[in-house]
Amino acid sequence: MSDAHSEELLAQVAALPPLPGVYRYFDADGALLYVGKARNLKKRVSSYFTKNHGGTRIGHMVGKIVRLETTVVRSEAEALLLENNLIKSLNPKYNILFRDDKSYPFLKITGVAARDGTGDAPGQRFPRMAYYRGAIDKRHRYFGPYPSGWAVKETIQLLQKVFRLRTCEDTVFANRSRPCLLYQIKRCTGPCVGLISPEAYAVDVQNAEAMLRGETQELLKMLEERMLAHSERLEFEQAAELRNQITALSRVLHQQAIETASDKDVDILAVRVQGGRACVNLAMVRGGRHLGDRPYFPVHVDDATAVFAPEDGPEDGLEEMGATQAPPVEQQVLAAFIAQHYISVPIPPVLVASEPVDKALLEALSEQAGLRVTAVHQPREQRRAWLEMAQKNADIQLARLLAEEGSQQARTRALAEALQLDAEDLDHLTIECFDISHTAGESTQASCVVFHHHKMQSSEYRRFKIEGITGGDDYAAMRQVLTRRYRPVAEAQREAGGAEPAAGQARLPDLVLVDGGKGQVSMAREVFTELGLDLSRIVGVEKGEGRKVGLEELVFADGREKVYLGKDSAALMLVAQIRDEAHRFAITGMRAARAKVRVGGSRLEDIPGVGPKKRARLLQRFGGVRGVGEASVEDLATVDGISRELAEEIYRALR
Repeated sequence: MSDAHSEELLAQVAALPPLPGVYRYFDADGALLYVGKARNLKKRVSSYFTKNHGGTRIGHMVGKIVRLETTVVRSEAEALLLENNLIKSLNPKYNILFRDDKSYPFLKITGVAARDGTGDAPGQRFPRMAYYRGAIDKRHRYFGPYPSGWAVKETIQLLQKVFRLRTCEDTVFANRSRPCLLYQIKRCTGPCVGLISPEAYAVDVQNAEAMLRGETQELLKMLEERMLAHSERLEFEQAAELRNQITALSRVLHQQAIETASDKDVDILAVRVQGGRACVNLAMVRGGRHLGDRPYFPVHVDDATAVFAPEDGPEDGLEEMGATQAPPVEQQVLAAFIAQHYISVPIPPVLVASEPVDKALLEALSEQAGLRVTAVHQPREQRRAWLEMAQKNADIQLARLLAEEGSQQARTRALAEALQLDAEDLDHLTIECFDISHTAGESTQASCVVFHHHKMQSSEYRRFKIEGITGGDDYAAMRQVLTRRYRPVAEAQREAGGAEPAAGQARLPDLVLVDGGKGQVSMAREVFTELGLDLSRIVGVEKGEGRKVGLEELVFADGREKVYLGKDSAALMLVAQIRDEAHRFAITGMRAARAKVRVGGSRLEDIPGVGPKKRARLLQRFGGVRGVGEASVEDLATVDGISRELAEEIYRALR
């Protein structure tokens, strides 16, 4: 195997130190192939280049390696965490990769100083509950994360029923003259109009936090003790309030099936693998309450599991321990999820998992989180019920995914057959679709959306700002966008002498869809003729009689007859999906551009010397951009930080 690699690369491998670290393999185009960790970099990396892997996927990957990068770290735990940080950020082809672009929601209780009811701000005297996503601010308390926004909102409603904490914004709170509807329906204690003291409200906040932490039995006992104390002092109104609170809390505990066992914060992880796809179902228990679950679907499972064997094989000195076989694919998927997921999400002290979890991974996560993390593989009692429920949901989610992907692949195949495209490699069938959007000629935008691997690729979408044309001239707009998009493709083809351009250069998609009939197709044909590109790639989507959905016809630039696919055609469903996505993407871009022009925000931002603070002062003083534009130089100069010269510059720019 080493004969296929350069002497420079092999010398670099031979010079590696016998220390823990992370290694990265790159191909000839600079694309990242694989990220791995090692307790001994020299042994691990050398095993790839000294062993003959034959025609396996490992051999296929190793044959592509032309460059190596390594990072030495202090321990295996550091190597494991760095490895998964790099996997998550760099998306290597031969690693199991989990993508989760959605942040987790939290329940926020505002104000640190609010515990004793002191402080000046309303959020400190009377903290509010709120749904929150984003960065953590140490001035507030956060509970979660929760698997969904619904779980947060349901928890807020629960706390409103029992402890009646406010949820209104501070600006609303500060300007109330009478209590709102939430007070009338006994969901708030009316702190905005002084119907509860800061000290009493602070007690309710502390009790709510105790419930969120799962200290329900302790909380009930404390409330009962306080109720009895008030009764003994003949303070029957206060005792009745506490009695009502205890009743409400008991009812909520019963309705929500809140567990009173020792488990407070637990994550339940169930893995299912089928048909080359995998699903990890994550269920969350917080404060003893089961809050729901969320499925995750990794990519690169087949390739990654095929090259996993050397990672824990005898090449790393584990032969005497019997670790000559790669772990089952479910275990590999679970390990990848745990390592990547808990890099950015707080980890609870207990994981209940359907597969065994490596001790080294748990130790690394414990070290990172600053708490002892344990994993239970074969749980009992309540934990077993949680795991069985998570496994059932993983089965359902994976079956749904496979059904959707099968349907999408069928649509791709149907379109390829209908248009007589090459159907051998459907995964790489690429379609680009263009649409023009404007409002009476204002803020014209063109969109280009991309489809391949049987799905829309939003990261490859592009918008084009159309300028220098008569407003409302869709044909001129289409000419401009197609020329701008495909001129680099034509230049790459000329440089390649008519052959397929090299990887990394602009390439022509298999299909270019334009939203329009003969007119738009004729315009596209002119552009492709001028650029010397293949006319057979151009297809127009012409609306049918009465512009009814399902009656569309396909128009070709190379002279072929129109094609009507039929309203129940899987091929037409795919064309409509791509066309509608291009329309949506163009509309959102046009609306954003139009709003920016009408508000005038960009005009102020473009004036040299007017930064965010000065712009905010101007807008606050004159009530908006229109007011700034109507102000005189003298009025502008009265704003703090605006000199006479800058005022004149603003006046000229806005007039």
